[in-house]
Amino acid sequence: MKEIIAIVGWVVGIQGGLGAAGRLFGDGPWGLLHKWWDVPTPLYVALFAVGTVLAVYGELGKKRASVA
Repeated sequence: MKEIIAIVGWVVGIQGGLGAAGRLFGDGPWGLLHKWWDVPTPLYVALFAVGTVLAVYGELGKKRASVA
């Protein structure tokens, strides 16, 4: 289960980071989410933060499981 959470976290974090970076430094959002929905910049930042938390949680859980 932790592996799935880590993968979802990585994907969500990358999409949030790409969207925010594209809005701040480019002409428009990068990634896939802007193809389906019009997401505002603060939500991209929130997606990046949530994705990061999920990825770290999943990766630490996998590490703890391999040590035990």
